[in-house]
Amino acid sequence: MLTGLCAFPLTPLSEDGVDEVALARLVRRLADAGVDSVGALGSTGSYAYLTRDERRVLAGVAVEAAGDVPVVVGVGALRTRDVLGHVEDAQAAGAAGLLLAPVSYQALTEEEVFGLYRDVTASASVPVVVYDNPGTTHFRFSDELHARIAALPGVTGVKIPPTPAEPRDAAQRIGALRALLPEGCGIGISGDASASVALGAGCDAWFSVIGGVLPEPALEIVRAAAAGEDERARAASERLSPLWSLFGRYGSLRVTAAVAEHLELIQGPGLPRPLLPLPDDGRRAVVTALRGLGLGG
Repeated sequence: MLTGLCAFPLTPLSEDGVDEVALARLVRRLADAGVDSVGALGSTGSYAYLTRDERRVLAGVAVEAAGDVPVVVGVGALRTRDVLGHVEDAQAAGAAGLLLAPVSYQALTEEEVFGLYRDVTASASVPVVVYDNPGTTHFRFSDELHARIAALPGVTGVKIPPTPAEPRDAAQRIGALRALLPEGCGIGISGDASASVALGAGCDAWFSVIGGVLPEPALEIVRAAAAGEDERARAASERLSPLWSLFGRYGSLRVTAAVAEHLELIQGPGLPRPLLPLPDDGRRAVVTALRGLGLGG
């Protein structure tokens, strides 16, 4: 699960509920493209906006649609009680691993976050990946906390925020963290625009937003980096730079939803209110970017 491309599909939503058929179609598309794993119910999958029953059903839909491709299921929630319920449901659905972010309303201390992972790993029967995403959780892991959590039984990897843009700086950042982690604990990069550099600098996997809707160009980056062809990986990422710019302006979820809608992979914006679809100028920019990639007519 912590090598190559872990693609994170949208969860197509409306105010009337969840489109399970569309989710299955998105996941099958990823499996057919040859992604290394699927990340269901991550931030791109809008897990925080869903009920336990919705998440339970969707985990099963994703696992079934993925076939032989392993599925990592997001289990984050405000209360440890609820996290453990999601862990139970994800495992029952056949998840190959769990992705856990320290979701909070009240700001969490390091000891509270450590306690969350200790409690989850004590009850989990599949691997746990630490989701370090300060942009949504507003919690910042120290490297020392990462090391403490990674030493817990069952923790197999860390999903880290974007690394520095310069390859040398990225390699130093990844090397410093890896030196503190147990042997065999993987490091995955999030932040799509930085993925090509981070993979070349030593990250094991890319947890990709764009990979959930455009798997082929994401796989091109991953395969080039795996072959040691760092310049080709960075060039492939550069071709996606119009999308990276839109991510920075509007947020990756809104942009990815607009991409999926334009490619007719989902019906409607697919976003949970109060989130709104892109304004007209943003939608036009998405269409222009896709046309530049030879997609979407």
